[in-house]
Amino acid sequence: MQHLAEPQIALSVVSCYTHSPMPRLNPQQYQAVHHTEGPLLVLAGAGSGKTQVITSRIVYLLRHHQVPPEAILAVTFTNKAAREMQERVAATVGKAAEGMVISTFHALGVRMLRRDIRQLGYKPNFSIYTESDQAGVLRQAMRDLELDPKRYPPDGIRWRISRAKNRLIGPEAYPKTATEPLEAATAALYPRYQRLLKAFNAIDFDDIIMLAVQLLETLPEVRAYWEQRFRYLMVDEYQDTNACQYRLISLLAERHGNLCVVGDDDQSIYGWRGAEVQNILSFARQRPGCLVVKLEQNYRSSGTILKAANAVISNNPTRSDKVLWTASDDGEPITMIVADDEEGEAQQVVEQLQLVQYQQKLPWNHFAILYRSNAQSRTFEEALQLEGIPYILVGGQKFFERKEVKDTLAYLAVLANPRDEAALVRIINFPRRGIGDTTLLRLQQWSLGQNCTLFDALRRCGEIDGINETARKAISAFNAMLRQELDRFQPTGLASQANALFTRLGINAELHRTLGDHNQARKRMENIEQLINALAVFEERHPDTGLIDFLERIALTEDNRRAAIDDTQPHDAVTLMSLHASKGLEFPHVYLVGLEEGLLPHHRSAAEDPEVAEERRLCYVGITRARKRLTISRCLTRRRYGVHEACSPSRFLSELPPPQPAANDDRSAHPPADLGMDFFARILAE
Repeated sequence: MQHLAEPQIALSVVSCYTHSPMPRLNPQQYQAVHHTEGPLLVLAGAGSGKTQVITSRIVYLLRHHQVPPEAILAVTFTNKAAREMQERVAATVGKAAEGMVISTFHALGVRMLRRDIRQLGYKPNFSIYTESDQAGVLRQAMRDLELDPKRYPPDGIRWRISRAKNRLIGPEAYPKTATEPLEAATAALYPRYQRLLKAFNAIDFDDIIMLAVQLLETLPEVRAYWEQRFRYLMVDEYQDTNACQYRLISLLAERHGNLCVVGDDDQSIYGWRGAEVQNILSFARQRPGCLVVKLEQNYRSSGTILKAANAVISNNPTRSDKVLWTASDDGEPITMIVADDEEGEAQQVVEQLQLVQYQQKLPWNHFAILYRSNAQSRTFEEALQLEGIPYILVGGQKFFERKEVKDTLAYLAVLANPRDEAALVRIINFPRRGIGDTTLLRLQQWSLGQNCTLFDALRRCGEIDGINETARKAISAFNAMLRQELDRFQPTGLASQANALFTRLGINAELHRTLGDHNQARKRMENIEQLINALAVFEERHPDTGLIDFLERIALTEDNRRAAIDDTQPHDAVTLMSLHASKGLEFPHVYLVGLEEGLLPHHRSAAEDPEVAEERRLCYVGITRARKRLTISRCLTRRRYGVHEACSPSRFLSELPPPQPAANDDRSAHPPADLGMDFFARILAE
């Protein structure tokens, strides 16, 4: 579809009252700002200026309709977004905005609870418990009900309670017929946990909105107050609302009906944490007279990038009908990298990134590398470190600082050097084997007194006083296991040996048992898999070295990385982040990596949803983060626990449009990796 640049309309009726001029609005933005009465759905495509619409609409209500500021409520998901809206409005109208509420959902919930929670049996000075506080309450509840935390991991139960609260399922309504042990334990613990919180005059983070909904649903006078208080409601990122947030907003808006929601169903990527895309898709149907405004003009990306985004997302069967377009030109062609494996992928991405940065004299913060799984960060971290390029890892720990990586590395360190006491202490009770802190302290004190290593103390644990028989047996078993592994260990085939060791140790089962959340356990196993892959790569590249050299390289690389980060300002660094973390951000140059079946779309998501709708939305989000240039990469093979396996190209690649050469296009002027007419033949057949 060919779009012509649409005229920009100044919001002059507002501007004449303001401290600073209002931005110019396109016709669709203007329509959304001026529709003040009744329900309004603003379908705001990526980069279409939705924040500008919300803030302009607030200013219009304040100045043109003389709406009292205290009657306006704007809700979003992050403190940063709320602060940005507040600052924009204040910069335009000054003190006229005082009394207006622009906040996150949870800040709104706390505001409501501080005023009225006493009617639910709490005192207004209630505490909001952190995760560690919650864990303490849950452990007490488990003691009260005589449930063993080793059999029923508290983290898994806490996650299930959180999920229930976000779905407005209270303790009494939680299914009591669960047959899965952890679900049954949750059903038993949830009521006790909630009673303990109340006894402590405390709530947890998930209670905030659930209790606010309870206030509105059960106390008519409370509901009447808040309905009268907030006569004009606006909700940002509406596609990310869960059942609890949806209910809260619906109750507040029911009386006056002046509810404006802004969002993009194509960017709904948080279903795994309770977001329900149907909230935005069904909004207009549920509210008679609802005006739907589509913001399709994109102010961020080039025409080529938007064509790619539109082509991919159009394959989702259930979505609102909108097509992003731009008044700008097509810009640079999309670039494709096809690498032999993940090491080659990282190397090629970093080489191209360096070349563009050098040729165009750009700061490093113009570049972002986006991936589906945090475990993918390892190869890119190493490639950037090797070239001395500063980087920031957003939304996750550096690879070799992740707990499961440090735990498994510690086993390798003990195999390389049994006298490595720090590593031995780290693994002595991982996986859990009944050797507690008190027992470990006695072992260490005895070894110091005898002037022997902790490793030798394990063998001589029968000589140590103060260790009970159960712990003594656990120590003897651990000692026997370690010595057997040392005897078994060979100087070659390190990756396969490490994989076999971790399998024998039952680390996968341990992670599932202790976390209680299969998704989290899977992600941590992906990190351990990447560690094994790193070991395989090191052995291939340095066949004359051994395990101690691998561990030394990691230690030195980490020291160099810390020094580089200490010497580099965060604003001048390449950004590494997952696609989930990238939403709402933009970069001139984006590298969207790992476009393979099993990664994007992820194999687990594909198994749960054959249409891979949310995975396709993730891909769309990644594409639309790019402003000037988009590079896509995939591998022909990837290592799985150190062994190369063939990779199939992501189905999303076949959904991209074959690019058309520009007029007078000199194909030789583009690097060989630029997408041309032979695009599908290359990326799908290689």
